Parts: sequence; C-alpha cells; structure tokens
Amino acid sequence: MKNLFNLNGKRALITGSAQGIGFLLAQGLGHQGAEIIVNDITQERAESAAQQLRDEGITAHAFGFNVTLSGEVTNAIANIENTIGPIDILINNAGIQRRYPFTEFPESEWDAVINVNQKSVFLVSQQVAKFMMTRKAGKIINICSMQSELGRETITPYAAAKGAVKMLTRGMCVELAPYNIQVNGIAPGYFDTAMTKALVENEEFSQWLFKRTPAARWGKPEELVGSAIFLSSSASNFVNGHLVFVDGGMLAAV
Repeated sequence: MKNLFNLNGKRALITGSAQGIGFLLAQGLGHQGAEIIVNDITQERAESAAQQLRDEGITAHAFGFNVTLSGEVTNAIANIENTIGPIDILINNAGIQRRYPFTEFPESEWDAVINVNQKSVFLVSQQVAKFMMTRKAGKIINICSMQSELGRETITPYAAAKGAVKMLTRGMCVELAPYNIQVNGIAPGYFDTAMTKALVENEEFSQWLFKRTPAARWGKPEELVGSAIFLSSSASNFVNGHLVFVDGGMLAAV
C-alpha cells in the first residue's frame, strides 16, 4: 500500500514534453522514479529538455519525431521499444491552439489543430498499445480539456479535437482494458501557461474566469502533476475510461 504512487522501474513517453505542461509532467513523474522519454518535433529541443531532467537526477532520453506523421511515429515507437525498453506509460500531451472566428477559420489552421490535438493521440496510442497488449500491462493518459465538454468562441476546432479525444479515451478503454491497459484523460481547466498568455493578460477575461470558477483563480501548471502520477501508478489500476477534471470546480458550477 505504501508504494501505490511509486513509479520506480517504469518508463514514460510524454509527447510534446520539451516545454510547458509536458515538461512539468516529465519532471513530476521523473521525481517519482520514472524513466522519461522526452518527445518534441525537433531532436535538439528534446535533447535540451532531457538534459535538464538529467541535471535533476532523472533518467531521461530524447526522441524527436512528428506525432502527426504515421511513418515517423511507427518508426520512433519501434526504435524506443528496441533500444530504450518497454513503454509502460504514455502521456499524449502534444497540443497547439489557434484563434479565429468560426466563419473565418482558415482550413489549413483547422487541419493543423485537428492533426496535433486529435490525430496524434490516435497515431501514437495505436503504436504504443500494440506493444502494451503483448505485455498485458500499460497506462495511457490523454490530455483533454475543459473544451472536451464546453465550447468557447474562436477555438471551435480545438473544442472539436478535445471532444474527440474524450471519446477516443473511452473507446480505447473498451478495447484495451481486457489487456490490463488503463486509458484515462486529464482535463485541465484554465491554467496560466504560454498557450493561454493572451487570456491571462486580458483583465476582463481573468475577472470573468474568477467569477466563473469556484476556486476564483487561474490554475498553476504544477497542479496537474498529481493527477498524472495517480493515473500512471498502480493506485489507478481499476480506474479506466475516465476524465479527471483539474479545473478548480469550474465544470461543477453554473
């Protein structure tokens, strides 16, 4: 019982983890004993982040590959499994945001948002799950969003993608649970990050957010780490197909 949250001996691949929330999750899991595989679209950024983790005493590797390209994903996952070792934990964190009014949203930007936020979860999970199934063990965590449940102006494709990831999480659970693979999601509320910088600096929006959220503040990115550790550990072995909303109570309020 005392080792429920211990990740010693576990290996975690976190997509888009060279910076931002992904890097914080890498730090959090790493300090609980997990070996971390940092992913970024460029090898240079992935290696820089991995070195920062190593400087903190965390075992870390760097794998640069584009999570939206099936060929790169297939080769990278096979390479990791063959050269580093089995992937015990996958966190699908890579994401982007674009903002335009719905009727003016460029098709190219729509495609980019859907590819990074939705398609990549399918591509990476599919390849990792094949290996997990043979071992009959694994944890897959998809980073969802408040927009998995709620809409907001100017980010319709993001909401469409995150809503799809919610249902992808549940569908994967149904198919993979018989292989002792747990698939869950973390749905952050409004956090003070680089992606939300424009909103954080908008005083009118912040005041609306404080009134709308029972906790009456922006979330701190490090407050997502605990949920990731829980869903990565044996403490969540019978938790499957769920979204954990880390939102200060926002979804519960009217």
